[in-house]
Amino acid sequence: MKRIITYGTFDTFHWAHMNLLRRARELGDWLAVGLSTDEFNATKGKRSHFDYQERRRILSGVKYVDFIFPESTWEQKRDDILKYKIDVFVIGDDWQGKFDFLSDICQVVYLPRSPDISTSIIKGMMGR
Repeated sequence: MKRIITYGTFDTFHWAHMNLLRRARELGDWLAVGLSTDEFNATKGKRSHFDYQERRRILSGVKYVDFIFPESTWEQKRDDILKYKIDVFVIGDDWQGKFDFLSDICQVVYLPRSPDISTSIIKGMMGR
């Protein structure tokens, strides 16, 4: 079984999130998602429209997602990959090169982001 992992806030869930999760899942048999906690988002200077529990509920309804766990720090990724026996780490290509340091324990794949849509664009349209 090929295991995949990705991370994110997944706030104001939209079709590009679904697209990223679908493409990540197509790379293997099992997809784990590290969902950023509200506290972790605060350390990044972000505030989600929906709290962690609501975002988790939304993600749990996505058929491509097999497992969801809290992402509390940047540094936990290496431990998560080893703990969950991950084969492929997947993230959007706006992070290109930032996670290459994990390539000694798994394959690192940067997927192209969907054009013309993002949580930031949606929040801007909502005046947030």
